[in-house]
Amino acid sequence: MSPPAAAAAEETLTPSPTETPPPTLTPSPTVHPTQEKKGAPNATISPNDIKGYGDNPPKARQIIEYGLELTKQNLNYTYGSAEPASGGMDCSGFVYYVLQQNGFTDVPRDSSQQYVWVRKAGNFRAVLSRHEDSFEIDALKPGDLLFWTGTYKIDRDPPVTHTMIYLGREKGTNKRIMVGASDGRTYDGKQRFGVSIFDFKLSKPPDSNDAKLSPVFVGYGRIPGLIEE
Repeated sequence: MSPPAAAAAEETLTPSPTETPPPTLTPSPTVHPTQEKKGAPNATISPNDIKGYGDNPPKARQIIEYGLELTKQNLNYTYGSAEPASGGMDCSGFVYYVLQQNGFTDVPRDSSQQYVWVRKAGNFRAVLSRHEDSFEIDALKPGDLLFWTGTYKIDRDPPVTHTMIYLGREKGTNKRIMVGASDGRTYDGKQRFGVSIFDFKLSKPPDSNDAKLSPVFVGYGRIPGLIEE
């Protein structure tokens, strides 16, 4: 299944009460020649290059480390996929796969329902500001889920169309970064098309002729049931 032609750069528990050892990733899939990636190569980062990483809860670190391992597999952005063995995933497929593999068995598949999942748990924080120093993101923590509307045309309620996992601030640059699957978001000034790390910014994208295709960050929330200690 392919996303609408007008897509603007991305898609689409009862959690275990105890800590579980990180699952073993499957071998890196081979990218078929017809799946040759466009844009810059996928980017990755070591957890040790994230500010204050060791202060995060063990379960949040487990999720982040699992997601970062996927950035090393040369995975494409593949709309409708939630399985790295297919050679790629879409944004909500990435979140779904990472959380499923780490014990969150009732995580929904699409970004809209993932948003509902977080909202119903009472963990969501709305963001209206476009300023990087807004108090609205003071509570943002590594491992939180991030949500956008307007990344492509779809009749969906709620109209959330994109999601990623927040990583924190990168050492050296101090910029906020996130991990997930995207069809054109940037990291280090270059567009990436696949499973990668990306810059997380609140700035509004350039105006579009179609207001429905203006990606807007709407907020973030803690993964329901995430163990905090």
